[in-house]
Amino acid sequence: MTRICFLFNHDQTHQIAHSLPIALAIARAGFAQVTLAVTDPVIARSVRALAGADLERCELVTLGLTQTVSRLLQRGFEGLIPARKLLIYRDNLDFFRRFDALVVSEKTSLLLKTRYGLDDLKIIHTRHGAGDRAIGFGKESARFDLVLVAGPKIARRLIAEAGVAPERIRVVGYSKFDLCADNRVDLGFADPARPSVLYNPHPSPRLSSWYAMGPALLEAFAASGEFNLVFAPHVMMFARTWTLTISPPALRRMHPPAASLSSAPNLRIDLGSKASTDMSYTNSADVYIGDVSSQVYEFLYHPRPCLFLDAHRTAWEGDPDYAHWRAGPVVRPGTDILAAVREAIASHPRYRPVQDEMLADTFSVTGESAALRGAKAIAQFLAGQPTETPA
Repeated sequence: MTRICFLFNHDQTHQIAHSLPIALAIARAGFAQVTLAVTDPVIARSVRALAGADLERCELVTLGLTQTVSRLLQRGFEGLIPARKLLIYRDNLDFFRRFDALVVSEKTSLLLKTRYGLDDLKIIHTRHGAGDRAIGFGKESARFDLVLVAGPKIARRLIAEAGVAPERIRVVGYSKFDLCADNRVDLGFADPARPSVLYNPHPSPRLSSWYAMGPALLEAFAASGEFNLVFAPHVMMFARTWTLTISPPALRRMHPPAASLSSAPNLRIDLGSKASTDMSYTNSADVYIGDVSSQVYEFLYHPRPCLFLDAHRTAWEGDPDYAHWRAGPVVRPGTDILAAVREAIASHPRYRPVQDEMLADTFSVTGESAALRGAKAIAQFLAGQPTETPA
């Protein structure tokens, strides 16, 4: 029987929901023997919790660093780069050779082909998020044997910009919605009647709004009695002492928000809890403030007012990397942020048709769950069966 490994080689839990539902759908349907491989105890606990009883249909294994030099390298570099994630591949080559296919939500696994010569292993990419950043459409995407995408927008860009062959792409929908679409959380504000705003900046120093605009934004909301604010940045923003990004290249030392802000009754500061990644905040907030994070599309699952912060004076109009900025007003440093939120709320009827169009182009929806569509696409691909490819 076909053997498939789903690898969860992550620093945080935010990528699990982009592939685990597909793994469980494959196991339930009996398409293949499914192994879930984790590399961190926190990830293992999350996989167990999300899989529930379906975990009995799968093998769950934990991979670690087996070579002394790898453990030394991890200790020396982990605060700056994801050393453990990169070293896991070299230390577990015999494990990966056991499988017909490896399913992943990120791209570092391509090292198994480009560096370690596992050419017979089919590597399938589920991606994570459905955003517009250029890094999601780089040439390395063409190295995957199969790419599962959420909707036609992503398929078009992968073909045009990354050079992915159309026959290697399957449009299957967004499996995270299968697990998280109904999640909500009690935001716990002293005055829940106030509109609740979610501020969700990305960590990339050359793209994010946090460094130039974020601290002042938090202070403005804390001083105002008009809105509640959830500050829930990308979970990797404060995960390390330094934030290093490759595309575009940048390095920045991280400083968390001022401790005094945690006592503000209308602020909730969350630097990385489960609610930051499982759509609890994007489903519960009334207004979204962001920059380039793909979470805006999860927020738009239920269209509501959006506001975008252009901290870098970007020539964004007509640029597909900023297509999501069409969903609401865009403001720059020096703007009265509270007035901008009021304008985003007032102008939402004008942006609603655009949001509906963006949603339909980003997420393909049919009568089948995205997880089952993804499971069928993988099974058909591995069996050599032709399936419909994007136009």
